[in-house]
Amino acid sequence: MHIVFSEKCLEYWYPGHPESPDRVYQAYKLLRDRGFRFVNAEPCSDDELLLVHSREFVERIKSEIFYDPDTPSLPGIYEYAKLAAGAAIRSMEIALGGEKTFSLMRPPGHHAGINGRALGASTLGFCYFNNIAIACKKALRKVSRVAIIDIDAHHGNGTQEIFFGNPNVLFVSLHRYGGVYPGTGERSVGNCLNYPLTYAVGDAEYLRTLGSALKEVEKFDPDLIAVSAGFDTHKNDPVCSLGLSFESYVMIGQMIAELGRKTFAVLEGGYGRDFPKCILNFLEGLEQI
Repeated sequence: MHIVFSEKCLEYWYPGHPESPDRVYQAYKLLRDRGFRFVNAEPCSDDELLLVHSREFVERIKSEIFYDPDTPSLPGIYEYAKLAAGAAIRSMEIALGGEKTFSLMRPPGHHAGINGRALGASTLGFCYFNNIAIACKKALRKVSRVAIIDIDAHHGNGTQEIFFGNPNVLFVSLHRYGGVYPGTGERSVGNCLNYPLTYAVGDAEYLRTLGSALKEVEKFDPDLIAVSAGFDTHKNDPVCSLGLSFESYVMIGQMIAELGRKTFAVLEGGYGRDFPKCILNFLEGLEQI
């Protein structure tokens, strides 16, 4: 298992914001101490951003003159966001070579749509560029079919917007729905399969639902699986929760690994003190098969 990472992603912060550098730093320390192999992240190119985003939106982030209630315009954020997207691309490339990989980077990306706020969402949801979408769009130059499995507690509205109607991509999302940002993903549409969960369902129901979703992934027969790996589903997450235990993340990793496909994962959300352990368990499950 390779971990794609750069300490540069720890340099920026905004006072009081839950998407903090410390959450990723604590996860980095745990994975380092457990002996995971690290690969240095490199930024993506401007042209790679344009694989999924409009030029106008890219220029808006580049200018650092924009307003979003929960996604602040920070000095250097354009370069930090390009680094996270580049890490996702590097993870994808390693996975295509036959090794499972995980991009441990910030900022996250799955809420960023073609022109920014996606599917009518009120904000960008801590995201600037859609890291996993950029990586998957680039992967489609080399493979025929990609499945994206979004296990973050929030619906991946940006990813859905970008890939809706693309017959070469299956998007699957398990997420909290009802009074929770971004308020999308109530039902499945075309190649975007949504599994909304209306309360903190806990391990048993979540894993049953995931099993149903993975049957659809298996039918799709992808050449590559990309996981939008959010850990705000944990029962102690302060931002959102689906009531999951530590043990469930091992099972989630194992269930995805049992599909037997080339696989990479990209960090999304997760904001509690238990966040590093959730990542570790997921990666250990993903490695077991």
